[in-house]
Amino acid sequence: MPEGDTVWQAARGLHTALAGRVLTRSDLRVPRFATADLTGRTLLDVTPRGKHLLARVEGGLTLHSHLRMDGAWRVYATGERPHGGPEHQIRAILGNAESTAYGYRLPVLELLRTAEESRVVGHLGPDLLGPDWDPEEAVRRLGADPGRPLGDALLDQRNLAGIGNVYKSELAFLAGVTPWLPFGELGPGVPARLVATAHRLLDANKDRPDRRTTTTRRTGTPLHVYGREGRPCLRCGAPIRKAELGDRVTYWCPGCQRGPDGNPHNN
Repeated sequence: MPEGDTVWQAARGLHTALAGRVLTRSDLRVPRFATADLTGRTLLDVTPRGKHLLARVEGGLTLHSHLRMDGAWRVYATGERPHGGPEHQIRAILGNAESTAYGYRLPVLELLRTAEESRVVGHLGPDLLGPDWDPEEAVRRLGADPGRPLGDALLDQRNLAGIGNVYKSELAFLAGVTPWLPFGELGPGVPARLVATAHRLLDANKDRPDRRTTTTRRTGTPLHVYGREGRPCLRCGAPIRKAELGDRVTYWCPGCQRGPDGNPHNN
């Protein structure tokens, strides 16, 4: 699932290519909105909200999309042949005289009134990359259920919006605890530092082509634990471990992180 910085970059690319220009092509390839035609309307802006994308169009309409695991928007010069995947995977096309955006494998695509955007994003907590960012409110929401595992609390977009599996694992490492430690056991001051670190990392990475959470410049070490199963921890040398539960993947260092290890038989 894309992280908030990835969605922010997607929104910026769409906004740069489409905002302020009249749509000359509109094709929504989902049954409910297949007859909707946005051509002739100016696309006003594309705004990220957590992991959601809101493309606002003249006339009080918003095209809402969510990338989830495999979705992507790709922008090409108008007239250029798109190559973001097979044509049958295209769910939306928005274009103007200069640029055309193709939405591939979008699991969520709907057209709604801009005044009703709260219906699809109103449940979200403070957006780590949004103008409404409120660290105190994020800490309050995270701590509302002190018995909940840290990783689950971080992934719940109702607490704070923008964290996925990568940042979940990296933030737990930087806090020195496993993602299965109950949030209430983090210790004084740790929740506030954790939230501040999350904001700092996403904000830094929103302008980078490659995500980085480490400060080392050694080749192949942009992340502390995520995707490094079996490789030595950059701090203590212990082999990084991995756990899978459905489509959720967690990485952690047994040497640097205290708390349960995700295996109920060991805890």
